[in-house]
Amino acid sequence: MSVKAFELVPAVERDLLMGDKARINIECIECCGKHLYLGTNDCFIHHFLLDEVTSSKGKLSYSAQKLLHKYLGLKKPVAELRAASALERLIVLCDGIVFLVDMVTLETVPSAAGGGAKIRGVTAFCINENPVNGDPFCVEMGVLSSKRRTVQIYMVYEDRVQLVKEVSTPEQPCAVSLDGYFLCLALATQYMILNYNTGASQDLFPYNSEDRRPIVKRIGREEFLLAAPGGLGMFANAEGVSQRAPVNWSESVIGAAVCFPYVVALDESFITIHSMLDQQLKQTLSFRDGHILQDFEGKVILASTKAVYVLVPLPLEKQIQDLLASHRVEEALILTEGAQRNIPKDKFQILHKRILQQAGFIQFGQLQFLEAKEHFRKGQLDVRELISLYPLLLPASSSFTRCHPPLHEFADLNHLAQGDQEKVLRCKRFLISYLGEVRSTEVANGCREDVDTALLKLYAEQDHDSLLDLLASENACLLADSVPWLEKYHKYFALGLLYHYNGQDSAALQVWIRVVDGELQDSTRSDLYEYIVDFLCSCANLDLIWKYADWALQKDPTNGVHIFTKRPGSKDQPELNSDDVITYLEKHNQALLLYLEHLVLERRIQKEKFHTHLAVLYLERVLSLISESPKDEEKLTRARERLQALLRESNLYRVQYLLGKTESCEQLLLERATLHGKLEEHDKALHILVHKLRDFPSAEAFCTWASSSRDSAYRQQLFHLLLGVYLDGNQTAAGGGNGDLEMAAVDLLNRHGEVFDAVRVLRMLPEGWSLQLLRPFLGRAVSASMHACRTSQIALGLSHSENLQLLHDRLKERKKPIFVSEKKGCHLCHNTFSEPDVVCLPGGVPVHTHCVAQRVRDSPTKRQLTNSSNHT
Repeated sequence: MSVKAFELVPAVERDLLMGDKARINIECIECCGKHLYLGTNDCFIHHFLLDEVTSSKGKLSYSAQKLLHKYLGLKKPVAELRAASALERLIVLCDGIVFLVDMVTLETVPSAAGGGAKIRGVTAFCINENPVNGDPFCVEMGVLSSKRRTVQIYMVYEDRVQLVKEVSTPEQPCAVSLDGYFLCLALATQYMILNYNTGASQDLFPYNSEDRRPIVKRIGREEFLLAAPGGLGMFANAEGVSQRAPVNWSESVIGAAVCFPYVVALDESFITIHSMLDQQLKQTLSFRDGHILQDFEGKVILASTKAVYVLVPLPLEKQIQDLLASHRVEEALILTEGAQRNIPKDKFQILHKRILQQAGFIQFGQLQFLEAKEHFRKGQLDVRELISLYPLLLPASSSFTRCHPPLHEFADLNHLAQGDQEKVLRCKRFLISYLGEVRSTEVANGCREDVDTALLKLYAEQDHDSLLDLLASENACLLADSVPWLEKYHKYFALGLLYHYNGQDSAALQVWIRVVDGELQDSTRSDLYEYIVDFLCSCANLDLIWKYADWALQKDPTNGVHIFTKRPGSKDQPELNSDDVITYLEKHNQALLLYLEHLVLERRIQKEKFHTHLAVLYLERVLSLISESPKDEEKLTRARERLQALLRESNLYRVQYLLGKTESCEQLLLERATLHGKLEEHDKALHILVHKLRDFPSAEAFCTWASSSRDSAYRQQLFHLLLGVYLDGNQTAAGGGNGDLEMAAVDLLNRHGEVFDAVRVLRMLPEGWSLQLLRPFLGRAVSASMHACRTSQIALGLSHSENLQLLHDRLKERKKPIFVSEKKGCHLCHNTFSEPDVVCLPGGVPVHTHCVAQRVRDSPTKRQLTNSSNHT
């Protein structure tokens, strides 16, 4: 793929060189700065001064001025010229002789005393451009002899040459190049690398010098370019290894040079230019009769037999831009990276970034999004360059202006897509992906507002799932630009989130409420009402809660009350006063009931007014259901169960107040019984349960409930009271007896026999009852009595054993006996002991027993004494 990398510019015209002498031909050239030397076939050296001239349009040309020409006095053509600028000498090969010529006067330098300035029998020579000798006023030179299979190393001084090394070769060499200690040689049949210091050699590849002219060209430190069989240009380093792929030349290459990153080759009709980076042919120039191609300090000079030309490289940046203009992205990038060695680091970094950015936009235009993204990333693209292609995405307040000169040829996305909506859609999806990746990286530094606002607009337009994630997290979306966009695409829930993120909770709630009420259409969340309730639950602004709670309660009291009941307690959120909430909920009966249940049943707040209020609401609900016609028995049952549970479990409500409210309703006898039980009016409660309700299981359950937190005696008393109610009712019943109450009494005794005092029960029972009826009770009573007796005996025995053990342990702890005698006196009366019975005071002090008894009688505090009997 062609690219214009060089221009062929005339340097020395034919007339300036030879005038009207038609037989003069150029044989060799040398360039040193602005000085150009030509060797001709008539043994002349011509010296020209070359000046570069740049036109107003930037086009380069050369102006040549002839300074001098000199005849060397030999009959043969000048074969080689090499400049040694530090010595102000030209090294000339003519008629097999190497000698020195003054660069200014072109006079042959005479030999110094004691040393020669000429070398005879030479076929070719080369200069060491990487010399190993540290002398700046000495030039190292490799020489090929016409008579011997050797390479000679000479040191060239201002007026003499000195042989320092001679190295043998396996064949007669015909071409040589020198770098440091390494010689690259073209022998008759092959190329080789030879270290003239160590003698080590490395064969490269075969080559027949009789078929075509060998080329051995040093192109860098310890690296050479060689003409290989098959029309290949091969690279080889000092180790004999090729680290670059070969270039494909023609079979008839005459000369070659390197002008990085290009390899320039000359054949009979053309100049070919290959890239060293990808080995592709980049340019071909027609050039007839050419026979010399040399590079001098980066300047490539060609010559025909009659004229001299300079192959001027176009600026690399222009070459790269030409490649980009042709959409040859990979080649442009390869050339850019290859140019790094020829451009200062700072300038290269700027150039490289720009080229990467341009390449990214080219591939973006071709919908090669992965490649484009990679180039944008490496080129550190200002992401707004990309956003600006999409109409209206950048905020109106953005100060961004596109790069100049522009990085691409597109006016905007519509221009790029040319009406192809599928292409527009793909480009938008790519931008969504790219912005999502870079918004939290350094790429977005300084333009976060532009990036996030553009991303929000794309999300809204494309109905993208990530819109809510963007707004629910940290973002820099601009309110002024985002609000109209979200309204345009009916993203009202997202709009509320945006308001909330910007501290405008009231505006957020107003938008959401309008959606729930049907004024605005947005199907983002079907549970938006519940979301508003949760939002108010966690809202720190109490004014907003009081303002919007009424709307939530009117919509759904059951869920709306969660604003108050599910409010998390945290340091960041102020507490709601329960009294204020109750006052606020007075007009919402159901919500008030739920809130009081929350306070009493869930939070277990121990305040009488809350418990009483909840009980009253329960009671009013029950009364309301009772008064309905027809009654909903299922609802009534559930309501009474809740009331009864509260009446039983709570101890804080005002019992008398509730009792007064139930007296007028004969259907609430069970509740009245519970209230009497709270007042410990158990006889009244049992009277209601037994005589009015005839609910014997409830009567037994009442006794169990009423005595649940009391001792066994209290429990026994309650059950005896119930038994008495049964027996009294049975005796006073019409006809002298009541079978139901009698059976209830029997069942009570048989089920709870262990609670009763059996003797007392037997005294209470009518004499006419059969023992068979009471058999379960009596059996359990006897068993319980025996169990109690045996248990008390065991306890007594254990206590006695424990007492003995304690006495034993006490005596054991004393470790020695207590001695009393007629000579020892009592510490209380100071009289001596006449008998061994004594009492020990604490500390083992013996006293008379009668003294201790007298002291105990006289003292209000009784001491515990231990008796011991000691014998002396």
